[in-house]
Amino acid sequence: MWGAKEYQKRAQRALPVLVRQALAGQPMFYQTLADELGMSNPRTLNWPLGSVGQTLINLGKQWNEEIPPIQCLVVNQQDRTPGQGFGWFMPDADDWKGMSPMQRRRMTEQVMQQIYAYPKWPAVLAALKLEPVKTDFEELLKGAAQFRAGGEGEAHKKLKEYVRQHPQLVGAKTGGRYGRSEERLPSGDSLDVFFDFGPEWIGVEVKPLSSDELDLTRGIYQCVKYAAVLHAMVVAEQKEVDTQAVLVIEGHLSERLQLLKTMLGVRVIEGMRVP
Repeated sequence: MWGAKEYQKRAQRALPVLVRQALAGQPMFYQTLADELGMSNPRTLNWPLGSVGQTLINLGKQWNEEIPPIQCLVVNQQDRTPGQGFGWFMPDADDWKGMSPMQRRRMTEQVMQQIYAYPKWPAVLAALKLEPVKTDFEELLKGAAQFRAGGEGEAHKKLKEYVRQHPQLVGAKTGGRYGRSEERLPSGDSLDVFFDFGPEWIGVEVKPLSSDELDLTRGIYQCVKYAAVLHAMVVAEQKEVDTQAVLVIEGHLSERLQLLKTMLGVRVIEGMRVP
């Protein structure tokens, strides 16, 4: 990935971002990476990501070991698997093309676990003379920890009810039925909105326009907690159900909150407005 071509420069910027995600144990979407790199079209990421993959193959040969294909962390929003180009980094490229969507997801999960477990990502950056992505959330997290919310305001109630009556806003397929508000969880928490129709459970936390950065930070971490609790419920009840927690906000995330939600793997729907 060394050279003056634009895709090579993007590859040099992309690899530290991917290492950040590997250390955080979270994938990221093509659109999210494109936004972070300042690219208008995520479809053109195939060249930078391919360059990253080839560079790691070459470095692995120098080290006499296999470095996991970290570009596999960049996935489609629809099926959460890498693009077709990932097949070129498998022993047989046709294997990837011939897989069913479920097989691709399973293969992706296996490769991702190898990426997360690989202990030398900082050494990879050092060998390639690339600086890691710097993050500093200490002040923000301390402030969020001290945050104390008051009673539920009217704007929060309206947003919660609007989302409850419009499941399509969060991608819930409910057959025209509505979700439930204030759903109690075994952890003692209450979800603002809960959709449990079909093979998927979606817990929703909502934040009105009046929520400041500290309150939105709290919302992101609430979703981390809710996602873990919902998954634990499925495990305990031995159900074959996908689970996720979503943060719906009327406002927009700041630049550092965009970074935080990507690192933590939290889905956020911004700019929601109640008619």
